[in-house]
Amino acid sequence: MEHIVFLTGHLAEPALRRVLEGMAPQAFSWEVRDLGLQVAGLMTAEMIQRRLPAPVQGDRILVPGRCRGDIEGLSAHYGIPVQRGPEEVKDLPRFFKQAAKPVDLNAYAVKIFAEIVDAPRLSIEQLLTRARAHAADGANVIDIGCLPATPFPQLEDCVKALKAEGFTVSVDSVDTDELLRGGRAGADYLLSLNADTLWLAREVAAVPVLIPRVPSDEESLAEAIEQMRAWGLPFLADPILDPIPFGFTASIVRYHRLRQRFADVPIMMGVGNVTELTEADTSGINALLFGICAELDVAAVLTTQVSLHARRAVREADWARRIMHAATRQGSLPKGISDALMTVHAKQPFTDTPDEIATTAAEVRDPNFRVQVSPRGLHVYNRDGLRLGQGAFELWPQLGLENDAAHAFYMGVELAHAEIAWKLGKRYVQDQPLDWGCAVETTAVDLQGWCAPGSTMVTGQARNK
Repeated sequence: MEHIVFLTGHLAEPALRRVLEGMAPQAFSWEVRDLGLQVAGLMTAEMIQRRLPAPVQGDRILVPGRCRGDIEGLSAHYGIPVQRGPEEVKDLPRFFKQAAKPVDLNAYAVKIFAEIVDAPRLSIEQLLTRARAHAADGANVIDIGCLPATPFPQLEDCVKALKAEGFTVSVDSVDTDELLRGGRAGADYLLSLNADTLWLAREVAAVPVLIPRVPSDEESLAEAIEQMRAWGLPFLADPILDPIPFGFTASIVRYHRLRQRFADVPIMMGVGNVTELTEADTSGINALLFGICAELDVAAVLTTQVSLHARRAVREADWARRIMHAATRQGSLPKGISDALMTVHAKQPFTDTPDEIATTAAEVRDPNFRVQVSPRGLHVYNRDGLRLGQGAFELWPQLGLENDAAHAFYMGVELAHAEIAWKLGKRYVQDQPLDWGCAVETTAVDLQGWCAPGSTMVTGQARNK
């Protein structure tokens, strides 16, 4: 049986032992080592090497999730693997479950076409800038969106410029002349052809996306599919996704019927009619739509980022396709795979009960403020006592920082974060930004520490002098 040595601080040790004892039965034995510091969040690799004599009797050392420094160097020093654990003690059961069954999110089955809807109004450099951003967010194909009754003299130059940078390109237009020009300029895909405009597919090498004459005309789409098969030419088929409440459910049924009728036809779904035209958080909408795509074996999705509420649509689509592909591949629910699409709420927002926080607060003997969140509200404590409130303005008069501008600013920011987390049901960790999933870009910050309830890292600005 594997023997794991857990490193922690004074305040974290009781909570860590309670969690480990509650995890039985286990596939490992364990011991806890208190490195002699009060706050586990202050632990560093250099400190571990100074305070933990070698050799260590065990098969693995687990350090706090935010422990700073060279973990690989520690592994070499002790001669056994040293690994960062989760950021919160209470996440250990989930950590070991996930560690036993890692989920690979590198694979996906759905290509993302990211449409630049106003391409005729952009310079080539502006078009390239957007294309680079879409590709960085996960787009496989850059879709040049033409506009009705709008001249596009630079269409060929746009296609060539995108191709020169290595992008896969599609041209999206209701004008057959623009489609023909785009195809001859080197576009890889054309959106869209119907049974009446299939002749274009024999004029250029671009792969067409087939659509019905009108969304409800399923037979015209089947006719186009059969003709392309007879010619032996590649294509994608799109029955058209209608917006809510103008036929959305009926259009989902059309996709299902298309898959039943043509088991091996590559299908495209244009999701912008739902993400753009529904005022709701698009991360959840994308999760649902890509779940449908996974069940129907959809090959490609066309998405847009026009409305400001849909400005992360491409990134969300990338996460959604990977999560749903992983769930389908392993035959599981799309749970416990990734939190990237949980942009507003957290699965387990409150890690500690008010009683547990009170127990930790009673042990504190220094003036540094700790901030925690429970179902009851915001808990702020130091050696002078524990304060409980449900908002920053309620707690502020109790902190005594009227004459300390730097600390007042710091605590104002932290209490605001904590209040937002409490109201939304998000995980709050002092001195760390709130986690908004894939809705907000994150940068690597070397502020890492695995802390017991109430023992989060306390910076210099957190100190109540």
